[in-house]
Amino acid sequence: MISKNTIEKVFEISRVEEVIGDFIQLRKSGSNYKGLSPFTNEKTPSFMISPAKQIWKDFSSGKGGNVVAFLMEHEQLSYPQAIKFLANKYNIEVEETAISSDQKEKLDQKEKLMVICEFAKKFFKNQIHETDYGKNIARNYLIERGFDKQIIDDFEIGCLTNKRDSFKNYAIDNGYNLDDLISLGLISSKNKNDIYSSRIIFPIKTISGRTVGFGARVLQNSVKSAKYINSPDSVIYNKSKILYGLYNSKTQIVKNDNCYIVEGYTDVIRFHQKGIHNVVSSSGTALTIGQINIIRRLTKNITMLFDSDNAGLNATIRSIDMILSEGMNVSICLFPEGEDPDSYAKNKNTVEIEDYLNQNSIDFIEFKAKKLNDSKRNSAIEKAQVVNDIVSSISKIPDKIKQEIYIKQCSQMLDITENTLFNALAQLNQISVVNKRSYEKERDTPKNVEKTNQIFKLEKKIIEILILYGNEEVSFDEIKMVKDENGDITYSPTVVKSFVHEKIFLDLHSDEVEFANEEFKVLYKKLIDEFQKKQSFDPKVFMNSLPQNLSELVTSVIIEDEIYQLHDWRSKNVIVKGKDRSISQLVTETILTLRTLLINKKVQELSKLTNDDDKNFNKDTLEEIVNYYQLKSLLSKKLNRVI
Repeated sequence: MISKNTIEKVFEISRVEEVIGDFIQLRKSGSNYKGLSPFTNEKTPSFMISPAKQIWKDFSSGKGGNVVAFLMEHEQLSYPQAIKFLANKYNIEVEETAISSDQKEKLDQKEKLMVICEFAKKFFKNQIHETDYGKNIARNYLIERGFDKQIIDDFEIGCLTNKRDSFKNYAIDNGYNLDDLISLGLISSKNKNDIYSSRIIFPIKTISGRTVGFGARVLQNSVKSAKYINSPDSVIYNKSKILYGLYNSKTQIVKNDNCYIVEGYTDVIRFHQKGIHNVVSSSGTALTIGQINIIRRLTKNITMLFDSDNAGLNATIRSIDMILSEGMNVSICLFPEGEDPDSYAKNKNTVEIEDYLNQNSIDFIEFKAKKLNDSKRNSAIEKAQVVNDIVSSISKIPDKIKQEIYIKQCSQMLDITENTLFNALAQLNQISVVNKRSYEKERDTPKNVEKTNQIFKLEKKIIEILILYGNEEVSFDEIKMVKDENGDITYSPTVVKSFVHEKIFLDLHSDEVEFANEEFKVLYKKLIDEFQKKQSFDPKVFMNSLPQNLSELVTSVIIEDEIYQLHDWRSKNVIVKGKDRSISQLVTETILTLRTLLINKKVQELSKLTNDDDKNFNKDTLEEIVNYYQLKSLLSKKLNRVI
C-alpha cells in the first residue's frame, strides 16, 4: 500500500508534459503542447497538454486526465504501478513490501505476467554475472564480439545455462504458476523445460521500459536449433507493436528528429555503443503499421538500415509504401555487400559511421531507380516496371504537394515527362477516390449517424459550470410570483446573491431533477459534496481523487477552451448563450433551459395520453398539463422569451 503522502508528493513533483514527452513528440502551441495521439492513427495532431493545469486531452479518442491516467491508458499500468513509475522517474522514495503468494493470485492477468517478465529478466541477468557458464561462456562471447560491460548492463542482457530446468525450478520455488510461464514462452509446453537454455537473452521492453518479452540467441552455432527465438504473442506482448531498443532510444529520436531502423538486436546495441542512440529494431520481422505509428509519435522521419542481401532488400521494399501511407518521410541506407549494421560499425568510430549514413542515405525514388541502374539488362520493360512502382509509392503519400514534388523528381531522374507521370498518378488516385467514396457512403448511413441529445449537452454544461465557477459567489436576477390585492399574479424582479453551486443545487432540487446520464449523475453528486464540505475547490486535486472515467470528464471540461456552442437550438425552442455572457446569466439560462426542456418533454408525454387512450385521460391529467404550462410560462419569462 502506497502512503497518501507519497502519492501527494508524486502529483506535486511530476510534470505531465515531461512524462508524456517521453512517449510522443510534443510541440509548443501557445501556452500548451500538442502532439499526435498515441491512441489513434491520426495524421493531424489533436493531443493537447496543459502544463498550467497538469492535464492532457486526446480529442481523437476522447481520452484525457492527469499524468497517472496517461500512464494507466498508454502503458496499461495499474494505479499503484503508475505512481511507482513516476516515483522512480522523479527519484521519490516509495516503501514497497514483498509480494506474497496470496497477493500474486490477486493480481490481474496483465499485471501478473508483467511481474513474471521482470522476475525472469533479473534471473537471466544474474546468470550472466554470477554463474561460471555466464561469466566464462556467455559474457566472453559478447566481449569477443566487441560489446563492453557497460552496454551489456545498459540493455540488461542475460543468459541461461545449459541446465534444462534452472529457471523453471527457481520460478516455481518462488510461487509462480507453470501455465503462466508457458504462456510467456519461457517454458516449453511439450517437455516443460526452459526454452532459452544455452542462449544469450535480450529483454524486450515497452517504450516506458517495462519488460514484456525476450529474444534469445543460441551460443553454439553447431547446435541444431533456431539461431534466434522470440517470445510468442501474449496478453502483454504483441510483436507487431513493439520495437526493440525504443526505450533506450526514444529521447534521441525526438532530439535528432529521425529514427534509424535495423533488423537485429545486436545492430541496435552496436550503434548505441558507438554513440548513435536514435536506432530501433523490428526484431527480425517485417515492419508493421503498428510499429510505424509508434515511431510517428516521436518523429516523421525514418531511415532504414539494411544489408544488401535479397532478404534485406525485399523487407525494405515492402516497408516503404507503409511508411509513406502514414504521412512519413523515408530514406534507405544499404551497407556494403557482406556487411550489416553491426559488422560495419564494429571497427568504425562515431564520426565514420555518421558520415557513411549521411552520404549513403537516399530517398525511396533514388532507391527504386537504383534497382534499374544495377540491372544488367536495363530494358524498356524493366524501366516501365520501376516507373510504375515509383508512381504507386507516390500515390500512397497523403500530402498532394509532396506528391507533385516527387513526381517532378522522378521525371528528371528517369527522363519521363511529368505529364505521363501525373496521368499515371491520377489513374491510381481515381481508384482510391472511388474506394473512399464507397466507404464514406457506407459509413454515413443513417443508422451510423448519432442524433444530438439535447439533455446530454445541457447536463454536461451544468457539470462544466460547477467545475469552472462552482465556488464563485455572484448575483442572480430572479423573478418572484407575487399576488396583488385583487389576487392577480404579478412578476417582481429581485436580486439574490449566492454561490453558483448552491444556485444550481436549489434550482434542480426544487424540480426534483435527476441527471439522465449516469456518469454526470455521479459526478454531480461528488461535486456538490465537495463544495459543501470544503471552502476552497481545486479542480486538479478533485480530479486526482476520481476514478478514471470521471477524471476524463473533468479533463474535457478543464482543457477545452470553448464552451458548448449548441447548433440550431432556436429551432428546438432552446437557447443557451455563450461564454462571453456573465456567469450569472450562463448559470441561470442553462438551468432554465434544461428545466424548460424537461417540462416540454413531460407535456408531450401527458398530451400523448389524450390522443392514445381516452381512458387514461382525466381531470387530474388536464390540471397537471395546465400546471406545467404555467411553470413553463414562468420559466419563459425568466428566460426573457415568449412562448
